Amino acid sequence: MTGNVTLTRFLKNVNKSKLAGNFAVSVELNKQIIFLKFFCEMGGKDLCLFDVDGTLTLSRLPINPKMKIFLSELHKKVAIGLVGGSDLEKIREQMGDQNLEEAYDYVFAQNGLVAYKEGKLIGKESILKYMGEEKLQPFINFCLGYMSQLSLPAKRGNFVEFRSGLINICPVGRSCSQKERDEFAAYDKVHRIREQFIEAIQKKFPDLGLNYSIGGQISFDCFPIGWDKTYCLKHIFPDRDTYGNIHFFGDKTFPGGNDYELFSHEAVIGHTVTSPEDTMEQLKQMYFS
Repeated sequence: MTGNVTLTRFLKNVNKSKLAGNFAVSVELNKQIIFLKFFCEMGGKDLCLFDVDGTLTLSRLPINPKMKIFLSELHKKVAIGLVGGSDLEKIREQMGDQNLEEAYDYVFAQNGLVAYKEGKLIGKESILKYMGEEKLQPFINFCLGYMSQLSLPAKRGNFVEFRSGLINICPVGRSCSQKERDEFAAYDKVHRIREQFIEAIQKKFPDLGLNYSIGGQISFDCFPIGWDKTYCLKHIFPDRDTYGNIHFFGDKTFPGGNDYELFSHEAVIGHTVTSPEDTMEQLKQMYFS
């Protein structure tokens, strides 16, 4: 619970108390109020970190105008950071803002491997430099071969997307329509296409030093161990004293989901959400009640 929320609820309880008019009690209460105000000021604003897909927007769809307005109001009370698995251009597209990096305190694309603070680029990693072509190409060849043997409700294009800090594998193809995306998501829940794909990669390349996480409806990410969403904390911790609590909101918070590591990190208060509407409701209770 944040200092500001603690103070607000404390004062509400004082006003309801029958002891509020007692002089001795009032002196003691004033001391506690002064302490709580000091605590709030010293702790600074909370930092709220958000996954994008399924948390602020429906999967791969533009942000709802109501959510955009709500975030603007929330930003008056807390610092805000976005932690998306997609590249920056896709996050800009979903959030409806070509100047996204300047709109929030932090914007972390590709799980934090491309990092912006107050509009300035502060970090960028390269999976190509980390792995080298001699390891990368056999990995991609295996994935393409595996997908060629899959029978799915639909197959389109863009099955392997090479990003700066990770490789995104999409069995149905990222150029699929929204209808085809939904069909694959339903099919995957029953047949565990992505889970079995990851198991096959791990069996083929046990010593490659990669992690795999399922995100969104249709794909999974492959990245060096430690390059998950907790990587964004590397850029936050130098300013840790600036903030109160660090909260993270995500929908894929289960083990194997791409929000899990950040959700369960000891320095973070994790919140599981089921939809953008649920995200707003939880935040209203935390900061607007």
